[in-house]
Amino acid sequence: MLESNKDSAKLDAMKRIVGMIAKGKNASELFPAVVKNVASKNIEIKKLVYVYLVRYAEEQQDLALLSISTFQRALKDPNQLIRASALRVLSSIRVPIIVPIMMLAIKEASADLSPYVRKNAAHAIQKLYSLDPEQKEMLIEVIEKLLKDKSTLVAGSVVMAFEEVCPDRIDLIHKNYRKLCNLLVDVEEWGQVVIIHMLTRYARTQFVSPWKEDDGLEDNEKNFYESDDEQKEKTDHKKKPYTMDPDHRLLIRNTKPLLQSRNAAVVMAVAQLYWHISPKSEVGIISKSLVRLLRSNREVQYIVLQNIATMSIQRKGMFEPYLKSFYVRSTDPTMIKTLKLEILTNLANEANISTLLREFQTYVKSQDKQFAAATIQTIGRCATNISEVTDTCLNGLVCLLSNRDEIVVAESVVVIKKLLQMQPVQHGEIIKHMAKLLDSITVPVARASILWLIGENCERVPKIAPDVLRKMAKSFTSEDDLVKLQILNLGAKLYLTNSKQTKLLTQYILNLGKYDQNYDIRDRTRFIRQLIVPNEKSGALSKYAKKIFLAQKPAPLLESPFKDRDHFQLGTLSHTLNTKATGYLELSNWPEVAPDPSVRNVEVIELAKEWTPAGKAKKENSAKKFYSESEEEEDSSDSSSDSESESESASGEQEEEGDSSEDSSEDTSSEHRSDSESASEVGDKRTAKKNSKSKGKSYSEDGEKENEKSKTSDSSSTDSSSEEESSSDSESVSESESEPESRKVAKENEKKKTKQDRNPLTKDVSLLDLDDFNPVSTPVALPTPALSPSLIADLEGLNLSTCSSVISVSTPVFVPVKTHVLLHRMSGRGLAAHYFFPRQPCIFGDKMVSVQITLNNTTDQKIENIHIGEKKLPMGMQMHVFNPIESLEPEGSITVSMGIDFCDSTQTASFQLCTKDDCFSVNIQPPVGELLLPVAMSEKDFKKEQGMLTGMNETSTVIIAAPQNFTPSVILQKVVNVANVGVVPSGQDNIHRFAAKTVHSGSLMLVTVELKEGSTAQLIINTERTVIGSVLLRELKPVLSQG
Repeated sequence: MLESNKDSAKLDAMKRIVGMIAKGKNASELFPAVVKNVASKNIEIKKLVYVYLVRYAEEQQDLALLSISTFQRALKDPNQLIRASALRVLSSIRVPIIVPIMMLAIKEASADLSPYVRKNAAHAIQKLYSLDPEQKEMLIEVIEKLLKDKSTLVAGSVVMAFEEVCPDRIDLIHKNYRKLCNLLVDVEEWGQVVIIHMLTRYARTQFVSPWKEDDGLEDNEKNFYESDDEQKEKTDHKKKPYTMDPDHRLLIRNTKPLLQSRNAAVVMAVAQLYWHISPKSEVGIISKSLVRLLRSNREVQYIVLQNIATMSIQRKGMFEPYLKSFYVRSTDPTMIKTLKLEILTNLANEANISTLLREFQTYVKSQDKQFAAATIQTIGRCATNISEVTDTCLNGLVCLLSNRDEIVVAESVVVIKKLLQMQPVQHGEIIKHMAKLLDSITVPVARASILWLIGENCERVPKIAPDVLRKMAKSFTSEDDLVKLQILNLGAKLYLTNSKQTKLLTQYILNLGKYDQNYDIRDRTRFIRQLIVPNEKSGALSKYAKKIFLAQKPAPLLESPFKDRDHFQLGTLSHTLNTKATGYLELSNWPEVAPDPSVRNVEVIELAKEWTPAGKAKKENSAKKFYSESEEEEDSSDSSSDSESESESASGEQEEEGDSSEDSSEDTSSEHRSDSESASEVGDKRTAKKNSKSKGKSYSEDGEKENEKSKTSDSSSTDSSSEEESSSDSESVSESESEPESRKVAKENEKKKTKQDRNPLTKDVSLLDLDDFNPVSTPVALPTPALSPSLIADLEGLNLSTCSSVISVSTPVFVPVKTHVLLHRMSGRGLAAHYFFPRQPCIFGDKMVSVQITLNNTTDQKIENIHIGEKKLPMGMQMHVFNPIESLEPEGSITVSMGIDFCDSTQTASFQLCTKDDCFSVNIQPPVGELLLPVAMSEKDFKKEQGMLTGMNETSTVIIAAPQNFTPSVILQKVVNVANVGVVPSGQDNIHRFAAKTVHSGSLMLVTVELKEGSTAQLIINTERTVIGSVLLRELKPVLSQG
């Protein structure tokens, strides 16, 4: 097919190949055939070829090099997606010989009009650096240029390149710091993560510690006897108020909204930023967001809980209100349970310990023995930390000694040993009770702990200790090495305190130890013999044997394993592993004196002043002051936003006009922009300005729209195929309005001459561009667009296919695993076939239902040439068959995909499943619920569409069932099991709504379950396809009625 003259065949082949890659199959053998099509004139084929080449260019370098001239030509292609894909393929060929070509391509792409191409240039920088680190200096120049880019699409990628290539070059960030802070909300999610981590490191080097205020209060009462003068000088010095740098406040303020992000990594990044750089009084706001993440999957929970465990050691108060969120669920995996236990221990105090101990009591009975053991350790830690409950915990642990489970008993023994070591009071009864357990406990650690306890307290239990030694001497040879060492120690202690009864026993044990297989035990035996048994060779140490063996031992410290992790940055791999990972960048300590904040200022303010008319002086002044050092920390976000809106409305238009005039004057000869386009754009701009003047909108209204639009562009500007349908025309028009800063600076001098001859208009600084402060040209009298050029670039740079706000297909809520028999092994002479509906959009056609067929060879011989034979389909029905299977090994199995257009009916699709020797008639009849695709829509849209589908388009029935069958989860489970529908959010607890559309015609199918009083409910279905609607109603009714 790839050799075909028809583009349609080639396109079909490429789709199949990319499908194979997506499923993880190796398609590298097709490289020579695919690479021939790299020069295809069909854009769709070319895009898929580039997707393939990005995947395999590194493996097939020689063949990829043959097409390098084609890639270079593609870098000049009018379509931005082709330019970007060519750069991606070029940077994927890991051959040092093409480094100069890659370097040139990156430089050109970094100045491209399309932000999507510039984004790919930033990605290519990292690949080139890993291939040839000697290019570092040249790459830094490109990074510096891209850091000045105003597009939100580029920001995250270029900061990632900065972190990879030159993370120590903080000087590159100074001028772009404020711009990055302001763009942060609109950058795509993974870009936000990278930028926040970089800005955290930046803040730790550029601002003074906001925690000094708290530290100063603790030292107020020191040096009580100093003279009054000295004291006065000191207090004056100490009371020097801490004022937060406005840039420091800007970062904290601009990251706060991201705590609401749907991406767990973004929330975690903001949390670590607040933890490391914000005042202690403000850190509390992150706790609610982190607790919200505990509803995510277990991997996210694990990381979040690790970070909470570290935080809760230092600041318990942050998470105390959410104590119940850390209670262990039976469905939690062991790793999550252990972390929750750790956090509960850290949060334990006198007020909540009784509740926690009741909770721990339940955990000890868990079937998960590892978790039960960890709970016992936790009880021990609570007993040491909170003295009021020490005796209660000790008594509880003693009760556990009678537990049937050996692991629980063993762990209890170990913890009791530690607790008794801390308690100077006598606990003879507990020791006697534990001595009796030696006969039943087999866990080495527990046996060793009991022996150590008896040895330490041998004078308190003089009758029991010798008897225990006697029993241990009998079983010495079969004991674990750990237990043998404690037997030797016990013998030595009894020899020193009660030699009359135990002298011979101890010598017997020492003789056994002398010939033991373990050299540790042999060494310990020789050491003890020389120390306690006096003879001529004994040194001076033997006099002090009793003091050595029976010295007071320091009590063990039961500390949290997370206590020493806080020196790693939260949320990093190093923090998770508790060891420094490769590439980890340590957070620096706060500087004593803040570096000069003026390095973050940009030089445009003075120039802007020259062109401002007298009438606008006041507003210009407010714009100038926007990030000045005099900004007070106490200013609320509301008041600051007011001043922002004022300064922007006063100073935003002229800069954009200047930009657009520069661009239009320079790009008139460009191949991307015709005169007619320029004229129409000018007209649009004039209209926009008239409207904005007449309505007199404040910044806050426009700003909201800007944010919405930029978010739309960012969220949909990923590399997915549906978003790569843009054309060069739309991109060039918008991009000509946002010109790279380097070109503006280059043209500065020649524009100064022309400025004096023109009437100066209002100078305007867009909020997003406020911190770039580049010299701005005089504006031509062209009205301003409603949005800033950077946002227009992001919105129009990628020509996204707009879909209806109502009908947008979503992912399936549930995929049933039920399979249907297509061909029984008895009927198929050993060939068995089953089919099921995966509820995924069909790759063979928009109107087809995806069907997966699993073929099994149950014979002991190979079955050859399995294929679809004659098809007997009703009128209008179509089927896309699977490729013939050459052979199926004995006991082998293979799954293939088919697509069937059922024309929105439940009619049977009949066909023949053939092998080399036989043909078998089979048929597939779809359940009505599989003829649907789930739809995402709002409640408002649902009601609107439902209002248009009444009368003949509405069918309903009453359902009677037990109240427990009408809980939201049960209704959801039952409905999505029957039909492939999407859930519509509902503002009423008694109404559940579901929406879908038919695969063939795209007609809406709206399902409503309205709960009535008692045990009844009404099921309503609205759809134009009344036949399907009534069939679905008949299928849903019995399912919802039954228990």
